[in-house]
Amino acid sequence: MHVAHALSRSAEFDLVHNHLDWLPLAFSHHCQVPLVTTIHGFSGEAILPAYRDARSAYVSISDADRSPELDYCGTVHHGIDITQFVFSPRAGDQLIILGRIHPDKGTAAAIDIADLAARPLVIAGPIADQAFFDDLIAPRVDGHNVRYLGSVGPIQRSEILGDSAALLHPIGFDEPFGLSVVEAMATGTPVIAYNRGSMPEIIDHGVTGMLVTNVEEAVTAVPTAAALDRSSIRDVVERRFTAERMVEDYLAVYASLLR
Repeated sequence: MHVAHALSRSAEFDLVHNHLDWLPLAFSHHCQVPLVTTIHGFSGEAILPAYRDARSAYVSISDADRSPELDYCGTVHHGIDITQFVFSPRAGDQLIILGRIHPDKGTAAAIDIADLAARPLVIAGPIADQAFFDDLIAPRVDGHNVRYLGSVGPIQRSEILGDSAALLHPIGFDEPFGLSVVEAMATGTPVIAYNRGSMPEIIDHGVTGMLVTNVEEAVTAVPTAAALDRSSIRDVVERRFTAERMVEDYLAVYASLLR
């Protein structure tokens, strides 16, 4: 009903921006002005015909997350409200992994990295795969070397990121973007990430973090990442990943479509 209401009023506006993925595309021919869709990820290849046949322009959230079967009018990286993240010029010894507890997010690998690097690890995020958590994560949570905080709110998230020497992001899939990466960098905390998906677009290797390919490389990268200049990391976020920059990028997309 929300989609129907929006499209019934489409003539009142210059264009309609769709963030609801495929569903509004089924009715794209009823939109009376240009339609632009930001693709926040595909549920699978079987959904691609809905995108190919729709009357919409497409924006990707990273160059890495593009399908070769579609044409795009631009890439707009996510932006964050940087005021929610307090810059921390100094951090402790701990490492952190922030996000869903799931094999895709590399939670078990993060524990291995922290263990081999002889650093304490903080795990924060909701459990998305209970069996994975019960079998591989919970038995290694001891409350000292490995702590699990559960889901964290904005204030606590900023604090624990800022207190960490580095964010671990040993992903097991091609990450479309990775908000936790940018959030860590906003506090000045560097990121050690597997070099997959959008990570080379988001992380400046040797400046805001380290791109690695396996556990062993991540362990080696810990002291290097922890020694990176935290103010420079924050500066990069202020230039590239603010909500204001995202708005400007979308306004440029709108202008190009309306021309």
